[in-house]
Amino acid sequence: MDEKEELHLTSQELQVLSELDSRQFGFLKLHGSEHGRTRALVLKAVKYLEGMLVQVKEEERACSPGARRDICIDPKTYCKLGHFHLLLEDYAKAMSAYQKFYALEQDNWKDPLFLYGLGLCYYHYNAFDWATKALQMALYVSPGFSRAADAHLRLALMFKARRHWGAAAVHFRRARLAPHQDATFTRLELSFHAAHLLEARGLRKAARDAYERLLKEPQLSSMLKADVCRQLGWLYHRCATLGEPAGRARAAVWCLQRAVVAEPESGAGLYLLGRCFAAQGKVHDAFIAYRNSVEKSEGNADTWCSIGVLYQQQNQPMDALQAYICAVQLDKGHSAAWTNLGSLYESCSMARDAFACYNNGGARATLANAPLRQRLAFLRAHLAHAPMPSVTGKRRPLPSIEEAWNLPISAEMSSRAPKAAPPPYPGAGGAGSAGAATIKREEPTPLTQQQLQTLQYLQRNSHNLSPQQQALMQQLLSQYRLSQAARVRAVAKSEGNTSGDSAESLAEDLLKKFSDTQTDIKKEPIMKSPQKCSNEVVLGGRQPVVKLEPLKTDPLKPVAFHIGMTAKQILDACKEHAGPPSSWSVLGDARGPPEPPGVPPPRLSAEQLAPSAPFVYVESKRDAFSPQLQDFCLKHPIAVVRGLTAALKLDLGLFSTKTLVEAWPDHAVEVRTQLMQSADENWDASGRRRVWACASHRSHTTVRKYAQYQAGSFQESLREERERGAGPPPPGALSDSDGRESGSGPAKRRKSARMLRFGTNVDLSDERKWKPQLAELQKLPAFARVASAANMLSHVGHVILGMNTVQLYMKVPGSRTPGHQENNNFCSININIGPGDCEWFGVPDAYWGGVRELCDRHGLSYLHGSWWPDPEELRAHGVPVYRFTQRPGDLVWVNAGCVHWVQATGWCNNIAWNVGPLTARQYSLALERYEWNKVQNFKSIVPMVHLTWNLARNIRVSDPALHRAMRTCLLQTLRAAAGTLAAVRARGVPVRFHGRARGEASHYCGACEREVWHALLVREHERRHVVHCLACARRASPALQGFLCLEEHHVEELAQVLDAFALHRPAPPPHAAHAVPAPHSAHAPPALPATPTPD
Repeated sequence: MDEKEELHLTSQELQVLSELDSRQFGFLKLHGSEHGRTRALVLKAVKYLEGMLVQVKEEERACSPGARRDICIDPKTYCKLGHFHLLLEDYAKAMSAYQKFYALEQDNWKDPLFLYGLGLCYYHYNAFDWATKALQMALYVSPGFSRAADAHLRLALMFKARRHWGAAAVHFRRARLAPHQDATFTRLELSFHAAHLLEARGLRKAARDAYERLLKEPQLSSMLKADVCRQLGWLYHRCATLGEPAGRARAAVWCLQRAVVAEPESGAGLYLLGRCFAAQGKVHDAFIAYRNSVEKSEGNADTWCSIGVLYQQQNQPMDALQAYICAVQLDKGHSAAWTNLGSLYESCSMARDAFACYNNGGARATLANAPLRQRLAFLRAHLAHAPMPSVTGKRRPLPSIEEAWNLPISAEMSSRAPKAAPPPYPGAGGAGSAGAATIKREEPTPLTQQQLQTLQYLQRNSHNLSPQQQALMQQLLSQYRLSQAARVRAVAKSEGNTSGDSAESLAEDLLKKFSDTQTDIKKEPIMKSPQKCSNEVVLGGRQPVVKLEPLKTDPLKPVAFHIGMTAKQILDACKEHAGPPSSWSVLGDARGPPEPPGVPPPRLSAEQLAPSAPFVYVESKRDAFSPQLQDFCLKHPIAVVRGLTAALKLDLGLFSTKTLVEAWPDHAVEVRTQLMQSADENWDASGRRRVWACASHRSHTTVRKYAQYQAGSFQESLREERERGAGPPPPGALSDSDGRESGSGPAKRRKSARMLRFGTNVDLSDERKWKPQLAELQKLPAFARVASAANMLSHVGHVILGMNTVQLYMKVPGSRTPGHQENNNFCSININIGPGDCEWFGVPDAYWGGVRELCDRHGLSYLHGSWWPDPEELRAHGVPVYRFTQRPGDLVWVNAGCVHWVQATGWCNNIAWNVGPLTARQYSLALERYEWNKVQNFKSIVPMVHLTWNLARNIRVSDPALHRAMRTCLLQTLRAAAGTLAAVRARGVPVRFHGRARGEASHYCGACEREVWHALLVREHERRHVVHCLACARRASPALQGFLCLEEHHVEELAQVLDAFALHRPAPPPHAAHAVPAPHSAHAPPALPATPTPD
């Protein structure tokens, strides 16, 4: 047939198509005339592939149900089709093809090109959660990904939009380290976004300096110059800390005028210039700037609102009314315009219309505006007893809101303000129903699937529609745009944000360079989890029909590695092919990257959601050293051991504030300034909303100065109690009067709110300074000691502050340690020195994914953020929460992976450190978190690879599960080392033996902060030598020019360690330890009774 001949692809065309994938997105502009031939070829390939897929489907349907089908489709065909649609910027079809590949290919997570393309599609739809997941996975699977710079920039922009400042800064830094010839952005654009991040974080002076440095760049484009000048000018206008008012006003006008000159077609600079002129009282200049802005950007509600303000100030109420109506017709949720309109009506004694406008401003406007709430309350009371307005009454100074909504304002205004249905009028139910007639602005609802299909159909047939169908299409399209805008606003919204700086979003205009803004509707993307994939029929058989070998990469088939191989077999196999870096995961190449677990079924009962904390009482030294005590702790997510310090006669006075001051008064103390609140509450700064965001400000002091503050705080509390005529409160007495049902309002909370200072992370690692204290802790049983052969962290070989060393915390009532899991999921020990109590909350490890889901829902980063969970919200989500009191002398055992948060209820000190029991569960959880931290671009401060090799040298393992996990890690890291050395030698980089000094810290990549083990790629940077991993070194220089490779170990020694690490099978005494050496007791102790939490 002619059609088949037309769709035939030559070998040359196949070769060109094989080189096209998601990596060309942003570089290959197929809509431009210079790539017309490539676009035609891609369209031809799409038609060819779609035709082949249709043909296969038809052949399948033609088969009888019982006939054997010899037809199959290579899943990578769908992936390639997704790449083509992505390059054509047909995001709906690209998403559909990628989802098909996702469903058919079990190992889809191993393909970075697919993950990158999928992330770009999600990014286009503003589905930031899914886009973040896909792009992070692409960088995890392929650390040396050639589009890492673009991926990091998009991740940074998404984190910045969600106000995750720390994560955004990390990705901006990593985007800057990538070579800029492989990015769709320039170095200056990246610097601009980094400067805006400083501004958004409140670092205004640093942001100003960064903007001014950018303006001195000779290669600054006119568009970027306009962006920088707009941000800098508005920063001068609204930030009082940048100088005296007159100087700031001049600087703001000068910057904004430069922005207008640099980008004359943009109305944003003119609008801000008008705002500055209006603030300076230059009404005429402000009007001119606003009018010019309207001509440039017709649909700007902010401009019309500002014009209304000027008219109102000039006592021109009718003109002000028309401008405000334009604003709210352009943006029905414009709270400032609705509030100003209400004020205008109230000034004209039109209370009913004022009440309607104030309410249309929405709950957020009234929440942050106390005078407005008072006016609403007054008007509500007034309207409840006011008669309905008479139609024949005296002439009103302004049209009512309904009349104004439908007034023909002017040709200019009506062309820019589309009409819509009038808002409901208050009091429609009668004079006494003013309270029920409150007009609340609802968020626009997203289109249903049926509405989406209808809109897509109408758009495809837009040239043959009746007037009614065209009106329906415009209505659906408007609803879709509003819902998308609301979705973006919801993503960017933060619980703790009360500044109201709307201008901070101006820099987000550069996002348009990374996403398409066409108006055609797209299908809403829905990403299924692998566990929930529908069992679609994969066209199976022996002979593939649609495979298109030239269209997909065909890497060398990797050798099948397994833990039974000897070191020589592993190294010999690596000489042939060590496999791609994506197969070097310490969890094994057969396992995908770890993901947060969902809340496990079944749904727990009310009693199970509030379990009693496990308590155990130790009455003697024999009890303290019994193996049953360790078993009790390991069986529970969190446990309290009471009486242990007394039974062992530990002198806790060595850790008291008095002893610390006498020993080392000038020792450093990190201080966190926090808001004092009761333990089960967390309010925002306004005192009106329960939130999870837990704010604290960091500073430093000394032990002596904090001791003075701690004592002064106690004396002040005693004085207050005497003034109230009551005795001193018992340790741990914090008022719960601000609870949900207490009836105390936000005004009382703000009035009674006090700031406190929490002394944290006091380092007690120096044995010369703190010898008596550290010696006293040696009295503890082996499983709880800071240093012990049975503690994994004692085998690291170097200090990890706060983990295998002791840290002390100095507290006053209300001091909070926000929610977290311990680093790399290691267990922890915490002893309360006293004299006051601490209140603890804990969530079992199996439910940490549920806690993370709620953090995401509250707009908080689980790893980078500071959050204080609401126990009731957790339980409503199906997450159980332990809650108990830690008294002086109590030891709290936090098991591996337990999520916990703590608040002091009295004046006390605490000491804490981490331990790593030699169990398969502890090791596996630590290793999984090590890998998940890589996905999340979060540094693991426990070097698990270095630790695993040290454990293999030092201990014998009899637990098969622990042996298998460690052996897998040894195998994978030896593969990675061999693969790295092979890549280095292939590029002619010199390799030298470096060795390891005693106590030398493990090394981390200076770019991505991943652990670098054995093969260190070193390059001098700013007069110091910086270690890089292979991926970051190749990104910095593909040929590894200027790098030197240092080997930490002799390969022969590593081979001996791996071969000697075998499963130990001891002669079976009845209670043999899983790991040798392990803690033991010289006598057989009795079993310890476990008791529930005392009420």
